[in-house]
Amino acid sequence: MLGMTINDNRKYKILNGLAFLFWGTLLIKYGFTGQYKLLIHPNYFALVMATGVALIILGIIAIQAQVRNKFKNNSTTHLSLFPPGLGSMILLTVAIAGWLIPPKILTSQTAISRGVSELPLTRSQPQAFRTTTQPETRSLIDWIRTINAYPEPDAYTGQTANVSGFVLHLPELPDNYMMLSRFVITCCAVDAYPIGIPVKLAVSRQIYPADTWLEIKGEMISETLPHKDLLDNQITTKRSLVIAAKSIAKIPTPKDPYSYQ
Repeated sequence: MLGMTINDNRKYKILNGLAFLFWGTLLIKYGFTGQYKLLIHPNYFALVMATGVALIILGIIAIQAQVRNKFKNNSTTHLSLFPPGLGSMILLTVAIAGWLIPPKILTSQTAISRGVSELPLTRSQPQAFRTTTQPETRSLIDWIRTINAYPEPDAYTGQTANVSGFVLHLPELPDNYMMLSRFVITCCAVDAYPIGIPVKLAVSRQIYPADTWLEIKGEMISETLPHKDLLDNQITTKRSLVIAAKSIAKIPTPKDPYSYQ
């Protein structure tokens, strides 16, 4: 049980208004700086921006109401299980931290911990398959979708690849193989999952540090590679579609590093 005066109550309500204001301006700031792309799916950009505006309006109303309000009584008693204003202080602190600390893109360590979505197991007898999409125009996620539609690496042997992503070093792969990866967002960064395609190098992968962004041009080949099962943590082998790299160029981290589904 905590005693609280009218003036204290007024201060805490102003604190509530400040929390609304800071959160609202933070959401608006993320929108104008393009940082929504690091946090949520584009389908929700407008909704989050509208929420930011609504929070700013609520914050202004809450503060103005307390500034203009005149109290006749000098004190009152308020019962609370928690210290008054604690929730507002936490919200305000988190919002201020959001202003000071910019959102970071997900890294290769996150990809390894969540497990890379690799190509599915293949059939022993390839069958004819045709697609109207030109191979050289496919993005990384386009390749994954294509393979998921027809999971037979031999059907794509010899096709041209021109994709970009970040470097991921999987321990189970030989030293001259790396994964070229991207994260896919369905709702927000919390549920983002990594996809990737193995890349065969003519040199050690150590010259391409993890999280380096690369543009790779090459030819699709089919090879049998080690594969780690995330359920039982066992290493097995399977045939996979692999990019035999012919040209590798370092590129800046893109402003929109994620793919969306």
